[in-house]
Order: sequence, then C-alpha cells, then structure tokens
Amino acid sequence: MAGKRFLGAVALSVLALSACGGREDPRLMNLRSASKAPDEFGILPTKPLQMPQDLALLPEPTPGGSNITDPTPEADAVAALGGNPARMTAGGIPAGDGGLVNYASRNGRDGAIRTQLASEDLDYRRRNDSKFFERLFGSNTYFKAYAPQSLDQHAELERWRAAGARNVGATPKGIKPKKK
Repeated sequence: MAGKRFLGAVALSVLALSACGGREDPRLMNLRSASKAPDEFGILPTKPLQMPQDLALLPEPTPGGSNITDPTPEADAVAALGGNPARMTAGGIPAGDGGLVNYASRNGRDGAIRTQLASEDLDYRRRNDSKFFERLFGSNTYFKAYAPQSLDQHAELERWRAAGARNVGATPKGIKPKKK
C-alpha cells in the first residue's frame, strides 16, 4: 500500500512540475492552421518574370528597394483594395493626411514605439499566461487576458450619441448582424 502511495506521489509531483515549465514566449492566440492546405494569404501575385536583354545592366539589389518584376508593390496593393495610388507620397503618408499626421505628432514621435509596445505586450502576456489546464485542453485565453483592456462598444456608442454624434450604421444593442 505504501509503495502505491509513493508511486502516486511521484507521478503527481512529475505532473505538477511539468505544469511549471512553459514556453519562453507565451502564446495567447492560436494563429497556426491545423490543416495542410495552402495559405491563400501567403500567395503574392506579382507581375510575370521577364529575362532582361543584358544582365550586366541590372541594378544592384537594395534591401527595401524596388525591383524590375514588381516596382510599385504598395501602389499596386492600394489599387487592388480600391484606393487611389496617385494620392500616395514617397514617405508613405498620403498627401491629404499630412495635416492629420502633423497634428497627431505635435508632441513628438518615438521611432522605437513598435519595439517598446512589443516588449510591454510580451511582459503583459507573460503575467497573464494561460494556466496548466487551459493549455492541457487547448483553451483560448487571448480574450480573457485582454478583457480588462477591452472596450464596451455599446456603452461607448451610447456615450457618443449622448454627446450628439450620429452613427446610424451601428447595430443596436441586442440585435446581431446578419451573416452573409
């Protein structure tokens, strides 16, 4: 009897210790597909390849620069999404949005904001990592972890309506939009 208890205690200890080990980078959202099908968003239709007349005349490759096959990928994407590529500027900010960008950055801009936000988000996710049984049963903890930061859309809509702002396109509370 004592041997069975000892083995049970050892098994329970191993199980408890295995729950302590986790990934270095916590994953709150399962973004990987379980299927082996091709990723339709990973396919980029570029212009057809063509052999140049003289290979010696090809420009030196530059990281982030344009290429002969697809010289304007951003403008092509804007046009494919129904936008006007002529409104784009060399800096990436549309000409009509210059005033908005200047106003938004009136107190300065931080060039390292993406790195800072990524490290703060990683720290937040580490503090709100999923528990052992959530990982064991594959529960999605993304929405639970970020719930304190979520916005109550209906309360915000009512706040804006009370302030006199019109938003006739918003779905009324309690009515679910129809699926297409």
